[in-house]
Amino acid sequence: MDVPLPHLDRPFDYLVPEALDADARPGVRVKVRFAGQLVDGWLLERAEASEHPKLAYLEKVVSPVPVLSPEVARLARAVADRYAGSLADVLRLAVPPRHARAEKAVTAADAPTTDAPAGVPSGTTDADARAEVDPRGWRDYPAGPALLRALTDGRSARAVWSALPGEDWADRYADAVAATVAGGRGAVVVVADARDLDRLDAALTAVLGAGRHVRLTAADGPARRYRSFLTALTGDAEVVIGTRAAMFAPVRRLGLVAIWDDGDDLHAEPRAPYPHARDVLLTRAQLGDTAAVVGGYARTAEAQLLVETGWAREVVADRAVVRARTPAMAPTGDDPQLARDPGAASARLPSLAWTTARDALRADLPVLVQVPRRGYVPSVACADCRAPARCPHCAGPLALPSAQGTPACRWCGRVAAAYACPECGGRRLRASVTGARRTAEELGRAFPGVPVRTSGREEVLAAVPGGAGLVIATPGAEPVADGGYGAVLLLDSWALLTRADLRAGEEALRRWTAAAALARPGTAGGRVVVVADGALAPVQALLRWDSAWFAARELAERRELGFPPAVRMASVTGAAEAVADLLAGARLPGDAEVLGPVPADEGRERMLVRVPRSRAAAMAEALHAAAGQRSARKAADPVRLQVDPLILF
Repeated sequence: MDVPLPHLDRPFDYLVPEALDADARPGVRVKVRFAGQLVDGWLLERAEASEHPKLAYLEKVVSPVPVLSPEVARLARAVADRYAGSLADVLRLAVPPRHARAEKAVTAADAPTTDAPAGVPSGTTDADARAEVDPRGWRDYPAGPALLRALTDGRSARAVWSALPGEDWADRYADAVAATVAGGRGAVVVVADARDLDRLDAALTAVLGAGRHVRLTAADGPARRYRSFLTALTGDAEVVIGTRAAMFAPVRRLGLVAIWDDGDDLHAEPRAPYPHARDVLLTRAQLGDTAAVVGGYARTAEAQLLVETGWAREVVADRAVVRARTPAMAPTGDDPQLARDPGAASARLPSLAWTTARDALRADLPVLVQVPRRGYVPSVACADCRAPARCPHCAGPLALPSAQGTPACRWCGRVAAAYACPECGGRRLRASVTGARRTAEELGRAFPGVPVRTSGREEVLAAVPGGAGLVIATPGAEPVADGGYGAVLLLDSWALLTRADLRAGEEALRRWTAAAALARPGTAGGRVVVVADGALAPVQALLRWDSAWFAARELAERRELGFPPAVRMASVTGAAEAVADLLAGARLPGDAEVLGPVPADEGRERMLVRVPRSRAAAMAEALHAAAGQRSARKAADPVRLQVDPLILF
C-alpha cells in the first residue's frame, strides 16, 4: 500500500476478483480498501494461497501497465532498509506519477514481462548495437581501455575515475555507455543538474545516434517525464540519463550504472528516506551484478573508500600526463603590492591574480572568476564595531541589493532603512562578504572596455566565446569557454574553507577543480590562481591536481575521528521529548554510540547514532522499528530520521 506509516511497512494480502484477473499482474497500480478507506497500492506478486484466512478483495486496477519492474521493486526495498525508511516513500521516488495521456500508447499486450529479451530499439540491428567503440578518448588513463573492453564483454567492472583538467567528461561517459550497448546491455547515468544533462545528451546523441536514449528528470514536467519512463520500461531505449530522478530508471538488462560528480549536494534526495544517488546506484550494481563508474574532477571520501576496500579500481592518469594537461597553478594571498596597485585594489584582487587576469586579457583570452557568494553584498556588518548586522524583526542577516540599495533582511525581506547597531549605535555599514554582482562591478571598473558576464542563480550561462572577456560565476555555474580560459581566479576561499561542515575541505576542492578544469593547459597559456594559503591540504591537492591524495587523507582522518563514511551515522531530529522517546524504544546494537543532543533549527534538537559499518543494517532496522512503534501509537510530534546525512553539523 502507498501508505508511508512505518508500522504499515509490509506487504498485505488481498483476493483478486475474477473480473480483474487478467489485468492484475505484478507491478501494476491498484486501489484497495484499508481501514475503511480506499488507498493506492502496488501489486507486488500473485500467489496461490495466503496464510490469512479472511481477505478483502482488490477494488481496482488503476492501469494494466506493470510500471514497477521486479528489479526496481527489489532495489526499492533494499534502499528503504538501508535508509531506515518505508517502501512506499521509496516507490514514490522510483516511479513517477501516472499520466494517463502519456500512457495511452502503452497497452497490456506490449507491456514488459519479467522474461522479455532485451533486444535493441526498432530501427537498429544487432550489428549497429555492437559497433566497435573507439578507446582513444580513454588512452590518457592506463586502465581506461581495459574498462571499455570489460563493458563490451558484459563484465561487472567497477571504477572510480579521476578526470583530467580539460577533459570532456560527457564524451568519456558516452564512450562507456556505447561500449555497454555494444555488449547488448543497457545503462543508467546520473548527473547533478540540467546543464550537465544537456552536455551528456549531446554527447550520447553524437555517439549512439538519435532515439537510443531518453532523458529522465523531474524538471521535464509530468507528461514528458512519464513518457520517458515508459520508453525505458518497454525497452524502446537502452540508455537512461538524468538527474537523481533517473537513479531508479527501469532499464532492461542493465549493464552499467554511472554517476558524475558524486560530491555535488544535488545528488542527495531532500524527501524521505533521503537517499543519495551514488549509494542507490552502487546498491543497484551490487544487487544486479552490473558495472559501475563513479567519476569526477575531485574524489569524495566515499569514492576513496570504494577503492581502498577493493570494491572498485581507480582509473587515473600517469603523473606525466597530469602535468602536461594541468594549467599553471599558484596560490596567493593579500600582499603589500595590493596597496601600491590601484587597479588591483579597485578589483579587490591580490597582485598575482590581477596581473594574471591582465595578461590573459591582453592575449585575447577569457578570464573566469569564481566567487562563492551570489548577489551584491550578501552580508554586512557595522563599520564601527564590526558586529554582524541583523534584522531587528527576525534577527536574519542584512544584505545590500545594489550600490545605492537599502539594507534588507535575507530571511523576512523587511527593509532596514534606519538601521542602528545594537552594540555601539553606529549607523554605517561595511561589506562582510562580497557577492558575484559586486565583484563584476569592481572588475568592470578595473578593466574598462572588457566585456563582463555573470553566471549564477538568476541566469546560468552554458558557454561563452573565446575572446577577451571576464566571466564572474558562482560555484557550479561556470560556463565552458571556447578553447578554454586563459586564467581562472578562485576568490574568497575562506568562505568555503571556514564553513562549519565536515566536508568543507572536500567541497572546496571539488568546486575549485571544477573551475580549474575549464582552463587551458599550462603549455597553452592557462593559469589558475587560488587566493588561499598554499600550505592548506585542499590547496596542495589543487596545485598538484591530486584529489586522490586528499581523499585518502580525508578518509584516514574520518576513520580516526569516527565519522562517515568510515562509520555509519544516523541523525534523529525533532522535539526533545520525541527524540528521546524514539531512542528509548530503539533496540540499537550494543556497540552503538548515541551522541548529543545538539540544537537544530526551529527549536528542535538532534541526536546522532554511530555504529561500525558492519552494524549499519541493524541500526537502520532498529530505528525504523522504533519509528513504527511511535506511528502505531499515533505519537503527535514527528521525528526526522536520516542515515548518513550529507550535513552532520
